[in-house]
Amino acid sequence: MNLVRHSVGMRFAILSAPLVAALLAAFAFGPYPLSPQQVLAAVWAGPAADSDAATVVWQLRLPRIAAGLLVGAALSAAGAAYQGMFRNPLVSPDILGVSAGAGLGAALAIYLGLPLAAVQAIAFVGGLLAVAAVVFVAGRVRRHDPVLVLVLAGVAVGTLFSAGISLVKVLADPTVQLPAITFWLLGGLNAVAAGDLWVAAPLVVAGLVPMLLLRWRVNLLSLSDEEAAALGVNVARLRGILIVSATLMTAAAVSIAGIVGWIGLVVPHAARLLVGPEFSRLLPASLLLGGGFLVAADTLARSAAAIELPLGILTALVGAPVFLWLLARTGRSG
Repeated sequence: MNLVRHSVGMRFAILSAPLVAALLAAFAFGPYPLSPQQVLAAVWAGPAADSDAATVVWQLRLPRIAAGLLVGAALSAAGAAYQGMFRNPLVSPDILGVSAGAGLGAALAIYLGLPLAAVQAIAFVGGLLAVAAVVFVAGRVRRHDPVLVLVLAGVAVGTLFSAGISLVKVLADPTVQLPAITFWLLGGLNAVAAGDLWVAAPLVVAGLVPMLLLRWRVNLLSLSDEEAAALGVNVARLRGILIVSATLMTAAAVSIAGIVGWIGLVVPHAARLLVGPEFSRLLPASLLLGGGFLVAADTLARSAAAIELPLGILTALVGAPVFLWLLARTGRSG
């Protein structure tokens, strides 16, 4: 037992090292590069220091890094929960249409010329409404497997909301509104302010707490509903709690960062390879790995070219090959 705990501890230490490296690189690299000495001096001087380095570190990069940690951790945790709940490794946080709902809400808000705070709020509400529609439709179908019904209803509702996004893009002003909608849908942290984090972070924590409290029971959802019920689990209630929690986290993340794909699909796979499928270890590993991955991707997005690259493009360029590699690796090991 001690050997197992020691091995798990070493794996979490391995997970923490890339996170620390990603944080250090995020503070140093960007359009205004800083040396490690400048970063340390700015951190030591505090946010009130009158220097360019302090302004860059405290007012520009710290909110983005915090947002990257928050969004990456939220999407990864939601992906791990959904994959366990639906017993399907190909499930991602937008399986129930939350990203499409948030995208439609944001597109409508931009089309109406609303301020950024309203865009984020309506995007959050849109994500919740999409999942509520999925749950409502699935609740009316009782003669089929509930997991399959949820997935199929999510695909249908997501497609409907995606069609709404396309309609708004067709109606939008091609010179002002359409570029704004397009860039929001591609995802990014460039518009995130410190105030946005104070709104999104409590929502993410509110979704994360039930997952932590129920982490031992989530493992039982890998069994059939009948077997889990025989072990004393109220399957419908547990699945409902996880759906609400994961949806809350995903909607909060998407509302401030736009649609950032692949993280909730790929990161839980990588975490599972490192710490195993047991949810009490998989959840914190996904949080660490997801936060570090998105911080690193955002650093690359604002450093790799003269203009800032959309975050969703980079996560897809990195996530898709990594997912194919993980798929091939697990296929050979099986």
